[in-house]
Amino acid sequence: MTRDNSPEMVAELDRLDQAVKAAPAGDTTAQIALWRQATSLEHWFFIARGPADRPRPYAVAAGQGSMICLYSSAARANEAALGLGLADPDGGAVPLFGVPMPAAIDYVASFGEAGVFGVTLDHPRIGHYIPLANLGLLKGWIEGTAP
Repeated sequence: MTRDNSPEMVAELDRLDQAVKAAPAGDTTAQIALWRQATSLEHWFFIARGPADRPRPYAVAAGQGSMICLYSSAARANEAALGLGLADPDGGAVPLFGVPMPAAIDYVASFGEAGVFGVTLDHPRIGHYIPLANLGLLKGWIEGTAP
C-alpha cells in the first residue's frame, strides 16, 4: 500500500474547508487555497471499484455529471467507503489505491473521455469539487506555470 499523507497536511484541508464555508459569496481565495493544499499532497487516494487488476475510482452522480471521489488520505477513503456502504461493515478490507502527485491529476483528467465532469475532495466529509476542465490549473500550480 502507498504511504499515507501526513496528518498535518490532511488537517490543513479541514481548516481550509471551514475557511471556504465562511468566505463571502464570490470570494474564491479560500477555495484556491484548499485546492493548492490538495495539490501539495504526496498521493491522492481512491476507493477502488471493479476488478482488482483494473480498478477504477468510485464516483458519485451530481447535477453536472459524474464526479470522481478523491481522498486526502487512505484513512479518509476507508472511512468514506464504510459510511457510504461500499465496504463490508464487519471488517472486510476496503479496496483502495493511491496515485502519486502530480500523476494523479493526469489520471483523473483521463476520465473526461468517459464523460466524467469533475473530482470531489473527501466526499462526503468535505465535498468541494473542481471540474476536470480546471485540472490544468492545478497542474500549473505544481509546475510553477500558473498564478
